[in-house]
Amino acid sequence: MAVDSFFPRRCVGCGVAGRFLCTDCCERLPRLMPPLCPGCGKPQASGILCPVCRQRQTEIDGIRSPFRFAEVIREAIHQLKYRNLKAISPCLAGLLADYLQSSPLPGQALVPVPLHPRRLRERGYNQSSLLARELGKLINLPVIEDCLVRVKEAQPQVRTATVEDRRKNVTDAFKCQNGKVRGKQIILIDDVCTSGATLESCASALKSEGVTSVWGLTLAREIHK
Repeated sequence: MAVDSFFPRRCVGCGVAGRFLCTDCCERLPRLMPPLCPGCGKPQASGILCPVCRQRQTEIDGIRSPFRFAEVIREAIHQLKYRNLKAISPCLAGLLADYLQSSPLPGQALVPVPLHPRRLRERGYNQSSLLARELGKLINLPVIEDCLVRVKEAQPQVRTATVEDRRKNVTDAFKCQNGKVRGKQIILIDDVCTSGATLESCASALKSEGVTSVWGLTLAREIHK
C-alpha cells in the first residue's frame, strides 16, 4: 500500500519495520495453554469445570481466547482500541483464524460485541467489528452486525472493582433484534475477556431470540491470580 511508504509498518512489540507483529514477537506471545476450564476457558489444572462455572448457570456455551492479556498482545490490542491503529486488525484476526484452525468452535455466523452508540461516535469505530469482519473473510463465515445492539451505557468493565460489579454493570445491557440469528450457532467476537460478564450478557440476549448456541471468542483473556 502507498500509505506504508509514508508510515511504514512497525512491530508493536519491538519496533522492527515490516509488520505489525514480527515473527520473533509472534513466537513469544503469551499463549493460553491447556488444560483449561471447558466453560470459561481459564487455566484449570484438572481440565474440568472450574469452581466458578460449577456454581453458576450461564447462557454462554463457552469462552475461548488464544492469549493472556499481557505483554505484546496487550500492546497490540491497545493500539487497535485506543490509538486508532485500525490497520492492525487483519493481523490480529489472523491470530484468531489460526487458533480456530487448531481449536474449532461451532459457528454459522460471527457477531461482534457492540459498543453503545455514544461510545461508537467518540471512537469512530468498533474494534470488535473490525476483528469480526477480517476473521469472517479468513474463515468464510458471515458477519451479522445489526442483530445485537447495546441499549444500556455502562462504565468500561476495566473500571469495575469485582466480578459481581462487572455482571451488574452489563445486566440487560444488550438487545437482540430483527431475527437474523434465530436458529443459528453464533460465535461472539470481542477483543478482551475480563470476567466474561459482557459475553454472558450478549449470549443471554441472543438466546432470548432463538440462537441455538453462543461461544465467545476473544483475542486475549485477563487472568487474575
